[in-house]
Amino acid sequence: MTIEQRMRASLPSLTRAERQAATHILSHFPMSALGSITMLASAAEVSAPTVVRLVQKLGFKGYADYQAALRAEVGRLLAAPSALPGQAPRLHPMQAFAAQAIANIQMTLDQIAAPEFDAAAALLADPGRHVAIMGGRLTHAHAGYMATLLRVIRPGVTCVSDHPTGWQQALLDLRTGDVVVIFDIRRYEANAIHMAELAARQGARIVLVTDHGLSPAAGYAHHILPCRITMPAAWDSTVTILMLVEALLGRVQGHCADQVQDRLNRLEDVFAKTRIFRTPTPER
Repeated sequence: MTIEQRMRASLPSLTRAERQAATHILSHFPMSALGSITMLASAAEVSAPTVVRLVQKLGFKGYADYQAALRAEVGRLLAAPSALPGQAPRLHPMQAFAAQAIANIQMTLDQIAAPEFDAAAALLADPGRHVAIMGGRLTHAHAGYMATLLRVIRPGVTCVSDHPTGWQQALLDLRTGDVVVIFDIRRYEANAIHMAELAARQGARIVLVTDHGLSPAAGYAHHILPCRITMPAAWDSTVTILMLVEALLGRVQGHCADQVQDRLNRLEDVFAKTRIFRTPTPER
């Protein structure tokens, strides 16, 4: 594993201050950790001893040892031969875009630890916990989609309104042990960070769906699911986020298999009585 991969894998086991330092480093990797420990601690708004504890948890003797390993790793990457021009086949723009999206999915699968995914799914499947789901400017649709399908699987699911005061009102009903799913990708939104902080203070469990750079809300999250979203366009792609949402829902359904069929039958009965759809759902 690279140093970056080791740091991402260690996030669940870090203290809040250590995670704050790690989030800053990963958000500006690798340049953030090439300066002095004082500069890094100040930029991450943590103490120098916190940075030392962080690198020691990664297996280094101290900050100097970590920096030396990081410089050596960056040097090897810079010295690696690049592909010669003309070797790759010319692709249609649609194919090239799809290839990058597929690569993003693979990189997302590589950087999300299976225990983190499983732990998040287990929280979402627990009927004793209310679930509130909050999206942002580009991810509110993903939050709504997740909430719509999760309601089919289990009760007690709320999609936080995208009204400017929606997330504050959602805080009123949070109890200790409830689950808050927050979507926050670059440019990171202040509302998402505030929601994560205040909900965590109230005892809620925070599941953060973010991008490779990590939202500052990661400092308050209990489970972090980073997605690769970079694309050759003027905007980022959320294909990987949709993939992650559907994979999570599939895992949650597996936890709640008995109750899902009953809820589906009751829902279809209501659909039939209200004639909301013109044709019945085809059998699978």
